[in-house]
Amino acid sequence: MSESFPELIDGLSVAIASLRKSAPGPMQAFSSLAREALKPNALDVKTKELLAIAIAIATRCDGCVGFHVKAAIQAGASREEILETCTLAIYMGAGPSMIYAAETLRAFDELAPKP
Repeated sequence: MSESFPELIDGLSVAIASLRKSAPGPMQAFSSLAREALKPNALDVKTKELLAIAIAIATRCDGCVGFHVKAAIQAGASREEILETCTLAIYMGAGPSMIYAAETLRAFDELAPKP
C-alpha cells in the first residue's frame, strides 16, 4: 500500500458514500448491523474495535485496518493495546498477519493525534 492511512480512509469514505447512494437499502442494513454489533454490552466498544482490528489483519483488509484503528483510537485504545491485538493476530495468522500487524501500527502512528 503506497498511500497513507488518512488518505486511504478519505478515499474509501468517498467511495462508500457513492455506494450508499447507489444501493441505499443494503447499505442501510449493513450500517444497522454495524451499529448493533458495536453497541456496548458484555464487551465495550474499545474491545470490539480491537477484535475488529485482529479480524482486519487476518483478512488482510487495508481499509478495515484504517477504519477500525481510527475507531479504536476514538474509543480510547492505546498503541500498546493495538500492539497486543497485533501480536495475537500474528500468532493466529502467522507471516501474512505479521505484515498486516506492522501496517496496523503504521495506521495508529499516522492517525493518532500528535502530542
